[in-house]
Amino acid sequence: MKKVLIITYYWPPAGGPGVQRWLKFVKYLGDFDVEPVVYVPENPSYPLIDKSFEAEIPDGVRIIKKKIFEPYSIAGLFSKKETETISAGIISKEENQSPLQKAMLFIRGNYFIPDARRFWVKPSVNTLKDELEMGEYDTIVTTGPPHSLHLIGLRLKEELDIKWIADFRDPWTQIGYHEKLKLTQKSRKKHEELEKKVLNSADHIITTSFTTKEEFSTKTLKPVTVITNGFDTEICENVPSGESFQMAHVGSLLSQRNPENLWEAIGELIKENEQFADNFRLRLAGKVSEEVLKSIRNNGIQPYLENLGYVSHSKAVDLQRSASVLLLIEIDSEETRGIIPGKLFEYLASRRPILAIGPEKWDVQQIIKETGAGEVFGYKDKGSIKSHILKLFENYKKDDLAFNSHGIGKYHRKRLTERLAALIKEV
Repeated sequence: MKKVLIITYYWPPAGGPGVQRWLKFVKYLGDFDVEPVVYVPENPSYPLIDKSFEAEIPDGVRIIKKKIFEPYSIAGLFSKKETETISAGIISKEENQSPLQKAMLFIRGNYFIPDARRFWVKPSVNTLKDELEMGEYDTIVTTGPPHSLHLIGLRLKEELDIKWIADFRDPWTQIGYHEKLKLTQKSRKKHEELEKKVLNSADHIITTSFTTKEEFSTKTLKPVTVITNGFDTEICENVPSGESFQMAHVGSLLSQRNPENLWEAIGELIKENEQFADNFRLRLAGKVSEEVLKSIRNNGIQPYLENLGYVSHSKAVDLQRSASVLLLIEIDSEETRGIIPGKLFEYLASRRPILAIGPEKWDVQQIIKETGAGEVFGYKDKGSIKSHILKLFENYKKDDLAFNSHGIGKYHRKRLTERLAALIKEV
């Protein structure tokens, strides 16, 4: 049996999508003759908490913990709201940022490179060197963001020459919010140098999207493999229409994740179609920026909105399965083409039609097309979006909302873990 040390920041009781990827891998690795040991911070500052994930940690898995210095905990003394907002990735448009938020973004981008968890690198290396030398490990895995964790892998690789897999749940220098961090030229260069060093030192790179693989393949000759996120629920078989025509979005809606044409199309349908207005509901679960809420209010949708805030993962799954249509929304930019939201795969398992809005040549299009799970639109497609929503509403009235899915099984977490285990054995 192979033994692997997994170095991750997000671990239960953390909430949100970041924790699920490696929690699920750890859940199934033992089925494929790989023994996982997990290294996590002892006192992390998580923006979201979901204690329900703790029940999914497999019995007998060894968890190593080390204290971490968290700058966000100090910043919270000045403004808890601003700190939690930035930590959760919700960054307002430039014109809407307070002086304090601008200052915090500048400090975050230029004094904490690659991120605010950089202070965990040195103590972690010291702790893990002893662990690795005594524990007969075959491989280490680092997963980011936060990308500081890849620097732990880099140092361990340099000092112990152990096999190292670097898993990128999101890009590094090409991630969408990088432009918002007010980086100086010197800081930007430092990010690029660190990224290059990690990509060229790891034995294998894993990405969650096809675009990120293409990007990294131009920066390194090391092998790059795509292992997407997935679902760990049963595929829904019975899909009744429900008592109302519910459009639901699960997850954060950032300031730039705000398709005005969607809200305008819904607002027009509410005004023009009395039957639509009588049946329509919009349900949002997760952190929602004020800019998005303002757009919803401006288009007359507020009376139809149920803003649930963050909900547990189990409740999120229930919400997906009770919805009529599932919204998948990404920021409209070149940098977000390679972002495949983790919720997409649970959306697939729910077998509800997906209405996705995002950038041109978005990786999501490939998955939705191959599974027949819905339709993808651009930010300027108001007419097409409006027509499609009306079509879905007509299907709802006929109790005919389920799609004939195909090829979904390969995105089950156990199938994905099987691929990971094979890679670990090959490295």
